[in-house]
Amino acid sequence: MSERGVARRQATTNAGGPTPPPTISASGKASGDLSDTAPGGRPPDDEAGGDDAVGEAAADRVTAGEATVGGPAVDGSDRPGGSATPPGGSVAPPSGASADSDRRYGARHAHARHADPVRHAPGPDRERLAHHLLLAVCCAFALLSCVLVPLTLPLGWDELVYASRYSPYAPATPFSAPRTRGVPFLIAPVATWSDSVVLLRVWLTLLATAALYLGFRPWLRAAHRPWAAPVAAALYGSLWITLFYANEAMPNHYTAMGAVGAVGLFLWPRQSLLTCTGIATGIALATLMRPNDGFAIGLPLLIAALLFPAWRGRSRVLAVLVGLGVGALPWAVEAYVRFGGVLERLTEASEVQGDLRPLLSFVHHLTVIDGPLLCRPCDNDSVRPVAAEWWVLLALLVTAGLWALRRTGGRAEARPTPHPAGPAAPPPASVTAPAGPAAPPPPPVTAPATPFRDALLALATGLAIALPYFVLVPYATPRFLLPTHALFAPTAAIGLLALLRLARAVRPRWVGVVVPALVLGGHLTVQAALAHGNAKIQGDARRDWARIAETLEQHGVGNGTSPGTAAPCLLNGNTSVIPLAHTAGCAPGGGLDDPRRPTALVMRGAAPPEWARDWPRHAVPDTYMRGWAIHVRP
Repeated sequence: MSERGVARRQATTNAGGPTPPPTISASGKASGDLSDTAPGGRPPDDEAGGDDAVGEAAADRVTAGEATVGGPAVDGSDRPGGSATPPGGSVAPPSGASADSDRRYGARHAHARHADPVRHAPGPDRERLAHHLLLAVCCAFALLSCVLVPLTLPLGWDELVYASRYSPYAPATPFSAPRTRGVPFLIAPVATWSDSVVLLRVWLTLLATAALYLGFRPWLRAAHRPWAAPVAAALYGSLWITLFYANEAMPNHYTAMGAVGAVGLFLWPRQSLLTCTGIATGIALATLMRPNDGFAIGLPLLIAALLFPAWRGRSRVLAVLVGLGVGALPWAVEAYVRFGGVLERLTEASEVQGDLRPLLSFVHHLTVIDGPLLCRPCDNDSVRPVAAEWWVLLALLVTAGLWALRRTGGRAEARPTPHPAGPAAPPPASVTAPAGPAAPPPPPVTAPATPFRDALLALATGLAIALPYFVLVPYATPRFLLPTHALFAPTAAIGLLALLRLARAVRPRWVGVVVPALVLGGHLTVQAALAHGNAKIQGDARRDWARIAETLEQHGVGNGTSPGTAAPCLLNGNTSVIPLAHTAGCAPGGGLDDPRRPTALVMRGAAPPEWARDWPRHAVPDTYMRGWAIHVRP
């Protein structure tokens, strides 16, 4: 032993510190002479020399979760309870290390935290901040929707059908086979006692905002990145379709939120009674609103729960089945009461929607991304290039998200499975290794890289919802794809965050700030313009119904809107007369082939049939859509 080593050992003994017994490390090297090894397994700074490489290798082993048999613990495992890491997941550097080695050790450990999201999960502070940002996004969504889509917008065709279930919105309009009772349940707290359109839209805005929060709240954990949840909610909530339908009495936004919330909870690794209840509630909500969407959501989740070990479990299967059963029950009961059975209702629903059959309407859904709200038929529709920015942006962000998840997921596969208290702790310092070569360590148990697989399940569920509209429905409307946009949003959000991280490294620095700002600002500008523009078109077109009703009333037709009174007139025409008849207080006819003779005909851009050629004709003035005229039976 050198003189310096003797002096150092004597100083340690005088200070009352224990003298570590001779031990053998996992590499088989004896470490009993303090002149060779300082406390913590590192050589003294003034005698490091070529042994620095040994010390750095030991630090690398500690960072990777390897333990040194015997000797003082360098990773905090000597704390009571054997915890390998202190609270917060940080690992203290070896005692006795120099300041420079401390910096190297901290940088190496920080790199391990960045490369291994499985072992170094985000703390509660980050999740709490992300939760606050999600609340802020929901509030901004409510405010923006009210600014772009006025609360005074008259009720649309479908909204009148749903609202007319209640006496303040009499007379009741026909409730066809494709419709469900989900939306009437939503508006019942207001529509049962008030016919105020503004009050109804305020109520629906509150419901839509709460649904946005509840739908993306589970993704604070399911996305494996808490910040992805508010970013996903912002991407979905910034679409003009979502903003327009925020205060509309329509089912698709609630179907979307039920879907994204159920899938997010399904991806949680630990399932409790509360989690399973949330899965069942989300699927029940989606099925109650649109049964076909509900079953499109449930099928991929059931397949995943039955085939993949990570999601296999009775609780997930039961939650999905209960949600489907509860949501479909009102529809099935009504099918037997009103239509004679489930098959009979499905057949009639297919006829109402233009005969569902195998076809390819994918292109039509691309063209309606900028409107109109209903494209039927869509052969002459086209899309403005600027409005197609969302399809391009969505494809880019989803691809970037999958790349980012695959990249981090591949690293996580090579890491040992984390201990509940942190990385695996080495044996206590009092246990020494036997003489001779050390036994080879057992092979590590690898943890699956779940983020990438979870994203694939969400994307597959979104595609399953969109597929029937692409290959069966002979018309297109942008709201049909709201659930698909919602389920794609978490992966797109992860892609956006990854691209923003890459942009921070761009030089010059201003390029990495200006380019993303221009892209995101342009996206929001386009979507806001589309929401406001479609709201204005709908407002002008729906006010035409009131002008037609005024013209009919001037010629003695109408005024049957009082609650509890039968419609005194029958209205027919060459276009859908359901909203016209409701506004005028009449009963709608079944088209020009209806054998019943109507009280009046409402024609647009066409002459009346031969049996009504001698009926007096009256033009409707000051309409947004030109060519309206009424023909009153003499």
